[in-house]
Amino acid sequence: MASKLWCSSSVFRRFSRSICSPKAYRFSTSTSKLAKFFDNADDAISDLPSNSTLLVGGFGLCGIPENLIGALRKSGIKQLTCVSNNAGVDDFGLGLLLNTRQIKRMISSYVGENAEFARQYMSGELEVELTPQGTLAERVRAGGAGIPAFFTATGYGTLVHHGGAPIKYNPDGSIAIPSKPRESKEFQGRNYIMEEAITGDFALVKAWKADKSGNLTFRKSARNFNAPMAKAAKITIAEVEEIVENGEIPAEDIHVPSVYVDRVVKGENYEKRIERLTLTKDNDACTVEAKSPGMEMRERIIQRAAKEFKDDMYANLGIGMPMLASNYIPEGMTVHLQSENGILGLGPFPRPGEEDPDLINAGKETVTVIPGSSYFSSDESFAMIRGGHIDLTILGAMQVSQFGDIANYMIPGKMVKGMGGAMDLVSCPSKVIVTMEHEAKGNKHKILESCTLPLTGTKCVNMIITEKCVFDVHPENGLTLTELCPGVSIQDIQTSTGCGFEISPDLKEMEID
Repeated sequence: MASKLWCSSSVFRRFSRSICSPKAYRFSTSTSKLAKFFDNADDAISDLPSNSTLLVGGFGLCGIPENLIGALRKSGIKQLTCVSNNAGVDDFGLGLLLNTRQIKRMISSYVGENAEFARQYMSGELEVELTPQGTLAERVRAGGAGIPAFFTATGYGTLVHHGGAPIKYNPDGSIAIPSKPRESKEFQGRNYIMEEAITGDFALVKAWKADKSGNLTFRKSARNFNAPMAKAAKITIAEVEEIVENGEIPAEDIHVPSVYVDRVVKGENYEKRIERLTLTKDNDACTVEAKSPGMEMRERIIQRAAKEFKDDMYANLGIGMPMLASNYIPEGMTVHLQSENGILGLGPFPRPGEEDPDLINAGKETVTVIPGSSYFSSDESFAMIRGGHIDLTILGAMQVSQFGDIANYMIPGKMVKGMGGAMDLVSCPSKVIVTMEHEAKGNKHKILESCTLPLTGTKCVNMIITEKCVFDVHPENGLTLTELCPGVSIQDIQTSTGCGFEISPDLKEMEID
């Protein structure tokens, strides 16, 4: 028989006083965690010192704390370490602080098209710790959850694992500061590396609304890195578009509870720039644009890749050419497209006038969503990916080896885009398809015995689709030619491929509509 639990009011008062006694317990009676509201961004960051580590929310230009970044620029504080997925563009976002040389080190996953970011890094003026996007999100999430380290398959066998990646270059192009190797361990027959958590002195995040308790809610894909960043700093400063009364944000719609938020400021004059305005235009039946040979080649690759879609599958399409595969999903088939910045259920590009700066994909393009879609934070997105809940990944590459190694994010000393989410995507249990031109400029091989560029992942590619053929890839047996494009010979494939391959006894013509 269960015992009865009861407590009279007088007993409860005595018990309450005893557990709150600082002599007996270390429960804090301070009210310092209650969010403080500031009139402007300058005051909100006024005590932020040089040499701080800042966790900065946003993805591309979506959901960035514009006013707080502007206040930092005016403050002149320097030697900052900024943890952010990227650094905006040359003249907006964290790019503004790069221009004024206020940032010493960036911990990011993606350099992207920020020319000044790339220039400072390659010239040795800026330290850059490139970190896989999902690992970055999880390192921050773990920091906020009090977990000092964790193991992940992402990056195993790459420079992230072995160390030696350039964090800082010397002026002559040699490496001044290399990355450190990670500890590795096997769990249930699979290899993992250990990553340490990230915490910060301050977090600068952007939310849609805050109530007067400091609870936050985000709009559409602007949640991204803002949610985990808000939880991993000693002091979190939230910049919001609206401040509402308690209760106006339904409790079930609060994305970051007030316990994580220290300061709130209402932002002003938001630009909300769109990095890549991408629109769906009505076809004009009277206008038929001639397609370039390059476009025809890309369409051939993507049309074949779209044959791998299955009804009701979950898929992630990489930046650039892979994303075009969504245009060839067969009529009547439903494919749930996931974007690693926090969307499940991508729809077509918006029509002119319907674009929304709070709704972008991982390529920083304006998008729409389909009925039944959902939004979530970046750490949740990569939990889906690493956990094996995504069925198919299609992405591009600079090189692929005969055993399925892939390189697609940097050419040391020359070009660096950053790995973004690619390392996480190729390390997950989904089917991985590479879509790319068969050769690089100058007829240089891209399919090789071994990759010569830094690896994104090892033995992870299952299929290669080029304008000439389709290869199946086995991590031990290598390549098997399964399809040939009409007009392409086996001899042509032998000449343009930098390694040996088997020919399937069922070799067939490449499937293109």
